[in-house]
Amino acid sequence: MTTELLIWLIPLPPLLAFFLIVLFTNRNRALSHTIAVGAALLSWAGSMVVFWRAFQAGAHHLGAHPFASSLQWLPTGKTWLSVGVMIDPLGAAVLFFVAWTVLMIFLYSVGYHNFGQPKGDHDRKGLPPHGATVIDDHGHKHTVPSIEPMYSRFFAFIGLFAFGMYTLVVSDNLLTLFVGWEIMGLCSYLLIGFWYGKPSARAAMIKAFITTRVGDVFMLLGIAFLYSKAGTLNFREIFFNEEFLHHLATEPSGFFGLSAAGLIGILLFIGTVGKSAQFPLHVWLPDAMEGPTPVSAMIHAATMVSAGVYMVIRMFPLLSAGMEHGHLTDPMKVMAFIGAFTALFAATIAIAQNDIKRVLAYSTISQLGYMIAALGIGAYVAAAFHLVTHAFFKALLFLGSGSVIHGMEHGVYHTGDHSVDPQDMFNMGGLRKKMPVTFWTFLIGGFALSGFPLVTAGFWSKDEIFADAFGHGHITVFIVLALAAFLTAFYTMRQITLSFLGKPRTKEAEHAHETPWTMTTPLAILAFFALTFGWVGIPEAFPGLGGLLPNWFHGVAYSLPTLPEGVEFSIVPLLTSLGVALGGLFFGWLVYRNVEAGQEDPLKKPLGLLYTLFQNKYYFDEIYDVVFVKPAIWFSEVFSYQWMDRGVIDGALHSIARTVPAVGTFFRSTIDWAINWFGDAVGDVAKKFGGSIRVIQTGRVQQYMVITLILVFSTLFYYLYSLIP
Repeated sequence: MTTELLIWLIPLPPLLAFFLIVLFTNRNRALSHTIAVGAALLSWAGSMVVFWRAFQAGAHHLGAHPFASSLQWLPTGKTWLSVGVMIDPLGAAVLFFVAWTVLMIFLYSVGYHNFGQPKGDHDRKGLPPHGATVIDDHGHKHTVPSIEPMYSRFFAFIGLFAFGMYTLVVSDNLLTLFVGWEIMGLCSYLLIGFWYGKPSARAAMIKAFITTRVGDVFMLLGIAFLYSKAGTLNFREIFFNEEFLHHLATEPSGFFGLSAAGLIGILLFIGTVGKSAQFPLHVWLPDAMEGPTPVSAMIHAATMVSAGVYMVIRMFPLLSAGMEHGHLTDPMKVMAFIGAFTALFAATIAIAQNDIKRVLAYSTISQLGYMIAALGIGAYVAAAFHLVTHAFFKALLFLGSGSVIHGMEHGVYHTGDHSVDPQDMFNMGGLRKKMPVTFWTFLIGGFALSGFPLVTAGFWSKDEIFADAFGHGHITVFIVLALAAFLTAFYTMRQITLSFLGKPRTKEAEHAHETPWTMTTPLAILAFFALTFGWVGIPEAFPGLGGLLPNWFHGVAYSLPTLPEGVEFSIVPLLTSLGVALGGLFFGWLVYRNVEAGQEDPLKKPLGLLYTLFQNKYYFDEIYDVVFVKPAIWFSEVFSYQWMDRGVIDGALHSIARTVPAVGTFFRSTIDWAINWFGDAVGDVAKKFGGSIRVIQTGRVQQYMVITLILVFSTLFYYLYSLIP
């Protein structure tokens, strides 16, 4: 099978699984998850074959001659709008991590929704089966919640989600990328509100959908503007046309003094602001924790939010069009500011959150800010590198948090105290011994997120961003990202210490239990990548380690028409990276190592009002509620409903309803009079005319013959008379 044909086929198994589950197997849970996991496995296998062939081709050759195939889709007059698939060095790297993380999430989901199901006559690892009655420590009876009633529906939705992500990755044009983009937006809406019986889940799904739509509208405008200028949406036809990009960079758009390239770039970037939850459209992502944990991993790590950064990386030749001698373009300046600000802004919020998944949600926002800031300063390879490493260790952390929550829920079932929040880290402690596999894998993911030196993937990708920022003279971005990295290490160690170290602070934590192999196996595999993937991007100039392994990841740069400028090695960013990672981890452990049951957060008193500000997320939800939500509700209720709907529309309809009968009566009387008069007149005339001429109807043949002869002779006479000259 040719590589191009295989690329076409990669997205199809999850889509086929979606239709099979929805139409045929939705009543059979085991068959549904078997089909879904099997589809993910097929796409994974195809992706690995394509990746291996891309690896064998070499980055230089693949950059110049990517695996590509296209077909004509829609006629546009004299030309056709073509769609197709393409794998270049960037596409191969992204396809690799998407395939692995999606497969791990699918496998994990089986254990997540079946945790505690009995095998034969025995409970799995002693955990009571779903639907069973258990007796707590106080002698009270409780019923364990039954198995997820929408089990098959869940696997259908994540199958469609995977199809959208694969479609986005393999697309060779902006149109089908946007199709995959919107499919994921729909699935995130369905999956965040998967437990739609909860009011908070319904609110979160609406919030996510509306917020991301704001960005998508601007992105669609950018796509339309770009097509109007280029006549195509194919990546290589646009990005490898230097003359066209130069023309766009110099052509004024007529909008705020931006060039056409600048305006298109900013419009496209706003789509990423929504999808990747960057300030000020970041508010939807933490609330998306209302969905099942595998959904959190797919949305916040491997796929949806990563798609926003991937799109900006793919658009980089357009965003940087006109960049000369280190001077940033307008879109790059916007990205550098938004990315750096978001990285620090979200990190400050994360240090005051107690929900284990919300900490990771704000961490994701912060790390995505790193990538956006890196692209803003031109660090193309570093941004792509951190995108891949982050997907592995953040998926690991989200799945690990789900394992922790499941373990805590086991304790809740045993104690019967359902007032204890199993997601609150201050209710945990001591889980290191209760859940050893989860602990060690979570520790690896946490250290990778913190950038623990040398042995984690996160260190190498973050260090490269620091090196690019410092080497190219973007000192403000460098300092802001360094502060964000310190806070990242701090809140990560806070999370690990509160959850796993010390003694259990509640009885629920004492009864916590390790999760089954279907949940721990994906954790172990993702932990392997969280440790080792950074080795493919070790800089050649790094002291001691540079040159020991080839820097394969720098081959991603061959996806660009021209290679970006490298930076010379400097000890300053390296020492900064070491200092903020180790310092943050140390202070995080130091502050939270002795937290006792019922004790408030040790940071609360020292930070005072700042802690309240961080804990309440800078009150952005409340501000948006006052500025946007309540005015929108008022507008819909008062203006739209009372004035427009009831006043204008209903008033117009009621006026019409009153006018129409009167008009109808008028026309009916007029028409009745006209028709009756005309009809009667015709009848009377005919009657009179008939009465006048009926005297000649005597019934005598002789009389008829006389009249006939008279008419004949009269006609003959007239004819002869007309012949006389």
